[in-house]
Amino acid sequence: MNDSIKPSARISRRSVFKLGAAAAALPLVHMRTAHAAGNLKVALWDHWVPAANPVMQKLIGQWAAKNHVNVSVDLLSSGTANSKLLLAEAAEALAGTGHDIMTFQSWGVQQYHQHLEPIDDVMDGLIKQYGKIDAVSEYLGKSGGHWMGLPTSVGSQYKPSCARISWFKKAGYDVEKWYPNKPGSASTAAAWTYDKMLELAPAAKQAGVPYGLGLGLTTDSVDWTGAALTAHGAVLVDEKGNPNVRSEPVQQVLEYMVKLYPSLPADTVTYDDASNNKALISGEAALIFNPPSAWWVARRDAIKVAEDCWTFPSPSGSKGRFNPYLPFFWGVWSFSPNKTAAKELITWLQQRSQVQTLCDAAAGYDIPPFASMHDFDIWATEKPPVGTLYNYPIRPWHDTQSSMAGWPAPPHIAVQLYNNATFNVMVVKLAKEKQNMKHVLNWAENEINGYINM
Repeated sequence: MNDSIKPSARISRRSVFKLGAAAAALPLVHMRTAHAAGNLKVALWDHWVPAANPVMQKLIGQWAAKNHVNVSVDLLSSGTANSKLLLAEAAEALAGTGHDIMTFQSWGVQQYHQHLEPIDDVMDGLIKQYGKIDAVSEYLGKSGGHWMGLPTSVGSQYKPSCARISWFKKAGYDVEKWYPNKPGSASTAAAWTYDKMLELAPAAKQAGVPYGLGLGLTTDSVDWTGAALTAHGAVLVDEKGNPNVRSEPVQQVLEYMVKLYPSLPADTVTYDDASNNKALISGEAALIFNPPSAWWVARRDAIKVAEDCWTFPSPSGSKGRFNPYLPFFWGVWSFSPNKTAAKELITWLQQRSQVQTLCDAAAGYDIPPFASMHDFDIWATEKPPVGTLYNYPIRPWHDTQSSMAGWPAPPHIAVQLYNNATFNVMVVKLAKEKQNMKHVLNWAENEINGYINM
């Protein structure tokens, strides 16, 4: 249940009116205060967990009343098609008018940084308060050495392992012992590797519960394969922008995927971001990589499945263990008429008390960008079973890092690797179409050279 990130595109001024009309139809909430000192228009992501929206609106209302600011809040839906959030971002950037505060998904800050107000002052203060910030958030939230977007917990998600407890026990492994719902690492956690995942995959397929892992073109598919690359020290493009597809680590991961492919679902190549959710909820998958949205729906619609789920970090490779991470950001448009109030609001919303309230409302879906906030009780208390989400955030003892597919390439190249699912296409060419490695590497290098020279 995640969103496609669309590549940058030219938009005509005539299109602005169409996009603006779409945005105008969005849910709108006004927080009016007596003796208002100003006005703010805020565009927020319409949360996957519906209970989170009214809590956010209540918090903004409290801030508005205290600071005598009239605030209007639009909830913008997202999805793989007709994302009102992405449409509004594009329309407002082109028109130079709209909301004061805009929500951006993953690559959005990089795409629109030239239209955003630097917020180094906000971020310097938050980092001083709460410590080290997630490296992926910094990679995506900075441009030209300056913070252009504030990483927010709202919508930000890891995509770690979510396994069926019973199936893994039948296979001889206890995932609850691998990652128990209490502080401290278990020595058995080291068993969860990509090699182990490959070893168990044929049995899962034979049992009719293949891993719900896609090799499609949307985010869930791109994110897990990107983490697998990083875990094996493989990058398609290095941090200097040089193609690296012919490296030994890249070829090793390609060979791994060719071995895994026969054990994946028959429709793995056409997977979208709903496919893995449906596979888990219907009881047809032993494992997926996803935030708790799939488990949350199972809790509502298929309680027996939810009771059998356990979330824990991604497998480890030769270079470590990496969880896919998709951060969300709040940005202040450079054309905002009330930048000071906009900065004050997003700073206040990112304080620990407000973040915890929002994480609780989202049933643990949201991941704060600061590790110091990964100790909220929500992940320990959510059920069934109790503690099923305890290991969803990265804990100090997990020996796990976050990753973003396309990283560490310069963002303008990485976003094209991501949007075009370049690595997944390589895998499909090898595993399904039976093309030879040399041909696939030549194709990929030609594609990447095109991204670099755009």
